[in-house]
Amino acid sequence: MSEALLDDRGLSKLRWRCRRGLLENDLFIERFFDRHASTLTVAQAEALGALMDLADNDLLDLLLRRKDPEGELDRDEVRKVLALLRVPRAAAPEFGH
Repeated sequence: MSEALLDDRGLSKLRWRCRRGLLENDLFIERFFDRHASTLTVAQAEALGALMDLADNDLLDLLLRRKDPEGELDRDEVRKVLALLRVPRAAAPEFGH
């Protein structure tokens, strides 16, 4: 059985909630939405929402792997969303002659 996808209204609310004060966090989050917005599940949205409850510096520590999720955040779905958030930007294509 597949997980329910997040609807457009839910996605819009989540995007608004994910606005951060640190540019570094915004870059991770923007890249995440660029890649996964159309396939985001309700469970992933809930996990991302839990991450958004963190202070900016605590979120950045998780994104940069300075810390691991602890307590309430130490669950499978949060770790999966963190892995998606951490995927680096693809290398720029080489321009040849």
